[in-house]
Amino acid sequence: MKAIWNGATLIESDDTTLVEGNRYFPIDLIQQSHFLPSQTTTICPWKGVASYFHVVVGDRKNLDAAWTYKNPKTGAEAVAGRIAFWKGVEIEE
Repeated sequence: MKAIWNGATLIESDDTTLVEGNRYFPIDLIQQSHFLPSQTTTICPWKGVASYFHVVVGDRKNLDAAWTYKNPKTGAEAVAGRIAFWKGVEIEE
């Protein structure tokens, strides 16, 4: 599986988890040069607090296009140490 945006592969792994229609990749495999931490957070009632990243490729920035749960709630361990994408980031097999 790959996550691609603006022609760049952001992450590639066979170790992914599907939760609520989102494909979660191991966060330690991201191409660091394409990610900037965001101050944005959201709260999921069953997963906990999500932290976001901006995705950067060349001179383009996709704001808050990736998220992770640093400390997921009990029952949401499947997303621990993982990152997911939206906002036009394509997931390919």
